[in-house]
Amino acid sequence: MLKAWKLWCLGPGGTPAALRLLRKSRGGGGLRGARRVSTSWSPVGAAFNVKAQSTRKELFGERRGLFGVPELSSPEGFHVAQEKALRQTESLVESACATPPGPQTVCIFDQLSDALCKVADLADFVKIAHPDPAYREAAEEACRNIGTMVEKLNTNVELYQSLQKLLSDEKLVASLDPETRKVAELFMFDFEISGIHLDEEKRKRAVDLNVKILDLSSAFIMQTHFPNKIDKHLLPEHILYNFAHDGDHALVSSLQADSSDDLVREVAYKVFLYPNPDQLNCLDALLSSRDDLAKLVGYSTFAHRALQGTIAKSPEIVTQFLEKLSEKLSERTIKDFEMMKEMKMKLNPQNSTLMPWDHPYYSGAIRAERYNIEPSLYCPFFSLGACMEGLNLLFRQLLGISLYVEQPEKGEVWCEDVRKLAVVHETEGLLGYIYCDFFQRADKPHQDCHFTIRGGRLKENGEYQLPVVVLMLNLPHSTSITPPLLTPGMLENLFHEMGHAMHSMLGRTRYQHVTGTRCPTDFAEVPSILMEYFASDYRVVNQFAKHYQTGQALPKNMVSRLCESKKICAAADMQLQVFYATLDQIYHGKHPLKRSTTEILKETQEKFYGLPYVPNTAWQLRFSHLVGYGAKYYSYLMSRAVASMVWKECFMQDPFSRAMGERYRREMLAHGGGKEPMLMVQGMLQKCLSIEDFVGALVSDLDMDFETYFMDS
Repeated sequence: MLKAWKLWCLGPGGTPAALRLLRKSRGGGGLRGARRVSTSWSPVGAAFNVKAQSTRKELFGERRGLFGVPELSSPEGFHVAQEKALRQTESLVESACATPPGPQTVCIFDQLSDALCKVADLADFVKIAHPDPAYREAAEEACRNIGTMVEKLNTNVELYQSLQKLLSDEKLVASLDPETRKVAELFMFDFEISGIHLDEEKRKRAVDLNVKILDLSSAFIMQTHFPNKIDKHLLPEHILYNFAHDGDHALVSSLQADSSDDLVREVAYKVFLYPNPDQLNCLDALLSSRDDLAKLVGYSTFAHRALQGTIAKSPEIVTQFLEKLSEKLSERTIKDFEMMKEMKMKLNPQNSTLMPWDHPYYSGAIRAERYNIEPSLYCPFFSLGACMEGLNLLFRQLLGISLYVEQPEKGEVWCEDVRKLAVVHETEGLLGYIYCDFFQRADKPHQDCHFTIRGGRLKENGEYQLPVVVLMLNLPHSTSITPPLLTPGMLENLFHEMGHAMHSMLGRTRYQHVTGTRCPTDFAEVPSILMEYFASDYRVVNQFAKHYQTGQALPKNMVSRLCESKKICAAADMQLQVFYATLDQIYHGKHPLKRSTTEILKETQEKFYGLPYVPNTAWQLRFSHLVGYGAKYYSYLMSRAVASMVWKECFMQDPFSRAMGERYRREMLAHGGGKEPMLMVQGMLQKCLSIEDFVGALVSDLDMDFETYFMDS
């Protein structure tokens, strides 16, 4: 999500070119080894299993610019694009202020949002992902300039009053359709959290607080990644090679959670989490400033402000959800910790006390011992082309959608191995584009994520502005003899991110302000997590998981083992997430806080986790999600609960059900953020839900399939 302009672009023309399909035969260019592949691929599978080949059009065609935006054929084009957007914005502000209150007011506000987002969202991606520093710097500058314009809009009283006139007229509000009313209310909410409805003195204070919060957030995020130093002489010599060195100091830049050496993990934990006084002060100031701003604009706490419009609706409901979940997990978590302790005693009899740095390693050791899930055994069955074909088959059966590879124009993509997918419905035609930036490269961020480049909306001429997104992964390249091969974790991430992409493609909203994934955080992850359930179902996996050389299908018992292995120590893993989410709620709850953030951490860890707090550590100072997910860290758990219920009640019996696929699109994907999220969930499940339903869905996912367990034992 964007930070400076998020009030307008929650986070995201022309007629699309004729669909051009890239069809490659098995014996075509690319891998020598591809000729030996015995399974036949669709155009999607073939395109992703071979290296990209430059076409005549790419070599000699006219340079189009990034994403087909003519101005962006060079870095300097960002200045041209932003100036064009700023001129358009000024014109739209004048129009909004002069237009009588009515539905057209909302349309103009959405055009404003669209004009800014078209540059801001694109620049937000380019500034972190483009391999050319000149493009990154130009995009960064564009982000700053758009942010300056947003600050002006946030303090434009006349613009605010044009929307207020609409929403204060009961007859006019009653005449609005539900989506238009929802979007108008969202724009008003964005205005009011910036304090524009306050008197001049308080309004200035709100603006100052927003600026301060942005600065503190940037500083906090930066410090969460900085390494800590320790004098090398204080460490045993035999473990020094595990850390980078800076003169007489060892640099500890992570928790080393996967190290098999208990001492390495212990040292990493204690040094990396050693409290930094400046970071402690930064966090205190950030939490305090958020609370001040929330109170200034009329909320009792920052959490109450942050949870407006979410599934949970209030911090009180979030707290109930987390406490009930913790209660249900308690016995299972104790058993998980006992298993880990037994494994530690087996591998390290001298010191069998279970500590926080042991949880990730020993839970993994138990999985490895109980199930043979070595990733290298699975990779040959998960070539990238096969996985993409699997997604294509699934979407075609569920939603009537096909993925086609379209050859990009010269200059349209930022790296030669980026693939462009056209998403096509069997009767509705072209729905949008997905740019797949899947492969590892130098200086590319090591994160898997979905970026909105252009949001969908109904344009003034009656045409629909097609959505454009980027999916960014970090997958291995093909070699001279193999296609790109994915681990099970990479496969799950691919399906997860494609869930976000389909949300963007199918969110057919009138307004881009609520298109696709521009929706409450605790709903936004539902489509992506739901795709993880499909990726774990043998009926789905069996459609595409074939050995890249022999064509042999992935054995069913290997899929079963993989699924069941995820349930090993899963209660303890979930309990850890409950601890993090609870800590987040307390930090953003009632202020002033009764104790220091570290004392609160200690107390919350002992109550909601189970493993002891380690003196002189401050894990919260590495908790980067406090910035982007402030008061909303619970969202992942709640989204998983919803996805679990949707899977079990709608797709588990038949993961290819077209009727359920159409219901899913109609009730959940089509509305983006233009409908209350709980109403969308209830429409899909066709029933009202209680907190117990959410908790029950998560806990039932932990139950072992004993048939699989005993068969594989």
